[in-house]
Amino acid sequence: MPLQDRALEPEVHSRHVERIEAHLRHIAFIVRKRGRNFLNNFDITSPQFEALMVLDRHDNIAMGELCNRLKVASSTITDLVDRLEKSGLATRVRDPDDRRVIRLQILPKGRKLIDGVLSAWRTYLSGVLAGSSVEELEQLVSSLEYLDDLLTKKESGAP
Repeated sequence: MPLQDRALEPEVHSRHVERIEAHLRHIAFIVRKRGRNFLNNFDITSPQFEALMVLDRHDNIAMGELCNRLKVASSTITDLVDRLEKSGLATRVRDPDDRRVIRLQILPKGRKLIDGVLSAWRTYLSGVLAGSSVEELEQLVSSLEYLDDLLTKKESGAP
């Protein structure tokens, strides 16, 4: 029976929500802290890396769309993209159909940087999870996928 079909008493639900929130906040703190350490080794800031990740998933994205996805002002994106271009990680390209639109493309050096950062993360996580059984890993993946699905549906406005 799916979890949403089971009615929990409000105080039980509330206690679980508090525990989940506390764990997520603590995990997010560790991820941010560790992430800054990894990014320092690659000479890139967190906002620049986030922008690269968006460019990697949405190649040829318009500057305005990058602003929307990162939830930052256009002046901030302009400075950030300037730094990405100067570092040889991304480039601006005028849209051939609408010269007013500037699109962004990730360059091979940017993809290589992403691969390096993600490889460092995976190596770190592999060490953290080294003592886990296959069943524990499968349960963790399943729980994370479930939470990701719930949050994604909520963010998209789905009921």
